Amino acid sequence: MTRLLEILISLAIVAVLFTVVGFILPSSRHLEHSVETNRKMPIVFDTLNSVRRFKDWNPSVAGDPNIKLNLSGPESGVGAKISWDSEEKALGQGSWTISKSEPGKLIAYAIEDVDRGHDKSSEFTFTPTGKGGRNIQITQAYDVNYGMNLLGRYSGLYVTSNIGEKMKLGLASLSNMLATIPNLDYTVLGKDDPALAPKLADRAGENLLVLNAAVPLNQITIQTQMKTNIEWIKKNIAANGLEAVGPVRIITNEYGSSIYSFDVAQQVRKAGTDATVKLEGLKLANNVELLYNEPGKTAVVAFKGHMSNLQNVRDALRAWAMTRGYETIDRPYEAWKNGIDPGFAPGQEGEYDVVWAIK
Repeated sequence: MTRLLEILISLAIVAVLFTVVGFILPSSRHLEHSVETNRKMPIVFDTLNSVRRFKDWNPSVAGDPNIKLNLSGPESGVGAKISWDSEEKALGQGSWTISKSEPGKLIAYAIEDVDRGHDKSSEFTFTPTGKGGRNIQITQAYDVNYGMNLLGRYSGLYVTSNIGEKMKLGLASLSNMLATIPNLDYTVLGKDDPALAPKLADRAGENLLVLNAAVPLNQITIQTQMKTNIEWIKKNIAANGLEAVGPVRIITNEYGSSIYSFDVAQQVRKAGTDATVKLEGLKLANNVELLYNEPGKTAVVAFKGHMSNLQNVRDALRAWAMTRGYETIDRPYEAWKNGIDPGFAPGQEGEYDVVWAIK
């Protein structure tokens, strides 16, 4: 009986100590970690202002190849949400939802997950750093409130080693991911007219007559070859009872230091028929080939200027698409809306739609 009484007294003392220490422990926790990147501010901000690339850097959804992810809300900004459902106990069910977004300054997420605590949030702030402010310091803060939950307060003792290590891992992954994006400020593309900013578009199925070329990186040579290829394509159009649809396209294969490899392409259809009907049985000459593009999605931006600027525009459009979680596929191309010559002539401006297929 005495032994039992001693055990009960010991348990009571432990319970009292547990309670007292629990009340002494902080009812909330705050963590911060930072990483630096040389990517431009729009790239950094837009990547985190959307949840489409969340799975590529955030360890909150790592560790279960069978995890179910769901995106909801707007494409970006406040309300954009990623939810997950996993049979792994460490992941369970949860979500991150953008609750605050201030361009170039901060992005805040409201967090629901299996970890103890409530009012969980993570805020990212952006600070120009380095010489001339060329780099961006990304600081991630994590906050959690345990209230009167004593078990939660005790779990807060390990938040630095658990959540803190996840934050470090996530920021390192984010930095590595950002490094794969072309470092170009695509916001300049729509600076003067927002209607000319990059956008997503659907592309219907289409038939193209295509003729390849690879020439020295000389503008006169390139211009001459483009016009020559156009003439050969026109002859094949006439010989097969076809008609051109839209402006001529230039598809870039490789823009090297000394050689430019490209295809001249023209969308075509049988005269008087639907342009999406797949063509077959054409009799083509002079190395002209028939290519059919399946319907798909594209990233598009309008541009006016000299053709020598197109490579930067292609890369900027690719950066824009990547920050929004889209992968560019196939080869980029431009629709030369006012013909070939204005794109090369001094004092004139070519007019283009620059296009990347995406998935």
